Amino acid sequence: MTIKSRKKNKSNLWYGVIPLYLFTLTFVCGPLIYMLVLSFLSRAEVWGVEKVFTLSNYIKIFEPVYFNTFIESLKLALLTTAITLLVGYPFGYFMAKLSSRGKKVMMLLVIVPFWTNALIRMYGWIIIFRSNGLLDKLLMGLGLTDKPLKLLYSFPAVLVGMVYALLPFMILAIYSVSEKLDWSLVEAARDLGATRLQAFLTITIKLTLPGILSGVVLVFIPSMGLFFIADILGGGKFMLVGNLIRDQVITTRNWPFASALSVLLMILTSLIIWIYRRVTHVKDLEGLV
Repeated sequence: MTIKSRKKNKSNLWYGVIPLYLFTLTFVCGPLIYMLVLSFLSRAEVWGVEKVFTLSNYIKIFEPVYFNTFIESLKLALLTTAITLLVGYPFGYFMAKLSSRGKKVMMLLVIVPFWTNALIRMYGWIIIFRSNGLLDKLLMGLGLTDKPLKLLYSFPAVLVGMVYALLPFMILAIYSVSEKLDWSLVEAARDLGATRLQAFLTITIKLTLPGILSGVVLVFIPSMGLFFIADILGGGKFMLVGNLIRDQVITTRNWPFASALSVLLMILTSLIIWIYRRVTHVKDLEGLV
């Protein structure tokens, strides 16, 4: 290849990359920078924003009423992640051990819920959880309860909705790494005298750790901001960070405070991603050694 042709290829490459950079700067970096700047400005008396630098928006976050909202959101996110991991890991793990036809059937069952709008699926849970609904009739029919339970508009209902909405992400993350698992290593551990549990804890868990971490990231981050689930199944009784940001933007029109909340949420999610990258990087280095 001549020098002229190399220069031509480089110029063609830049022509293809420049639009991508412009798009990223305009529609990704631009809004983030605007939100960061807005979080340090003051709310106007009547409408809009005053160009007065202040840290009061960030200080306000640590007031009990708002800080407790972050704590509750974090609590819900951790519980959602833990439950999806406990349910999704065995599902994805054993799904990877099925035959080719079995994998296709199970994959279809996992993906089918995505064909329906999430709001419609959440309203389906209202039919199940409402007083004298499907769940109440089933429990009373089995003789487990003698009166309707008040499940709808409660924390357990919101938790179930979160788990239901995010469980497929955990299953797919675990399945993708389990399908590529070298089963001969597990068999070798068994041949050397390890029990099923010992082989699982020492070999399988370590080899599937990247999938576990990916699933945790895919579940934890969205669960901090899925405010519509709390609205539908919580009946407005549970305020999450996503609900708080929405109310500050739409109801009170306090855009600087909403931006400060968004920046803090973005920092938290970025920290989770950084931890994930560090852990996976260490595992990659251990694999090379």
